[in-house]
Amino acid sequence: MSGVLTGFVVVASLVAVGWVLGRTGVLGPTGQVVVSRLVFFVGSPALLVQTLAEADVHVLLSAQLLVSASGVAVCVLLWLVLARWRLRLGRDDLVIGSLASSFVNAANIGLPVAAYVLDDVTAVLPAMLLQMVVLGPVALGVLDVSRHGAEGGRSLRRLLAPLANPVLVGSAVGVLLSATGWTLPTALAQPLDLLAGLAIPGALVAFGMSLHGRSLAGWRRPEVLLASALKAFVQPAATYCAARFVVGLDDAAVFAATVVAALPTAQNVFTFAVRYGVARDLARDTVLVTTVLLVPVLLGLSLLLPR
Repeated sequence: MSGVLTGFVVVASLVAVGWVLGRTGVLGPTGQVVVSRLVFFVGSPALLVQTLAEADVHVLLSAQLLVSASGVAVCVLLWLVLARWRLRLGRDDLVIGSLASSFVNAANIGLPVAAYVLDDVTAVLPAMLLQMVVLGPVALGVLDVSRHGAEGGRSLRRLLAPLANPVLVGSAVGVLLSATGWTLPTALAQPLDLLAGLAIPGALVAFGMSLHGRSLAGWRRPEVLLASALKAFVQPAATYCAARFVVGLDDAAVFAATVVAALPTAQNVFTFAVRYGVARDLARDTVLVTTVLLVPVLLGLSLLLPR
């Protein structure tokens, strides 16, 4: 558990730096948007290329991927039904909410959890690849098409809009490099590594900047409560059922899959929300609530599940 606490300290420190920057205004009134756009257009694509190029794409066909996908599918479907028919949210809010209720923080919190709680850093890889290759690109593709539709773009332009999305392009390049075994020359790989280093700290700093001047009462909003409950409780439960009763994994694998599913909402969701100018409060508040809930949820899983 010390690794989890270390991960929280790292996250909290960078968020605090962002809050101070927002409080002092040293980056100006649009600083948070600029940092978020830098992460979205530069840091995240570089990180995707770097991570996926070094990953084993065969993991995408593993039983763990099926288990992760099951938990995601249950949460997304429940969110879409409840948020659309009960809360009457619009399409763009539904997309961001789908990510908020299912997109796990597999990097800056997931890696310490995998290393110190599960003793296996590869445990987060199926969820990470699912998000990078499927969930993220599909969601952003829908937002791109919606955005071009609102701007009156032609049908062909709307359909081709996702192909210009940096997250989708970064994912495609990374998978291509992994599948073919190609390696980038040093002259390209080293700058890419430096740019990839912008992604996680940049997202956390931008998130911290967004907290300045905001009321903590936002977590009481119905959409935040729904997304947080789905992410913190329903996704781990659905993943456990899929791992135990559908796929039939052993105790250690079931525990690992359930713990990964319990990880909080990733800061990437807030970055996406800022980029498209939709559901920023929902993304920010859900990240905050699910991060706070992680420790008690992990403690509960450690006590209840055999491993």
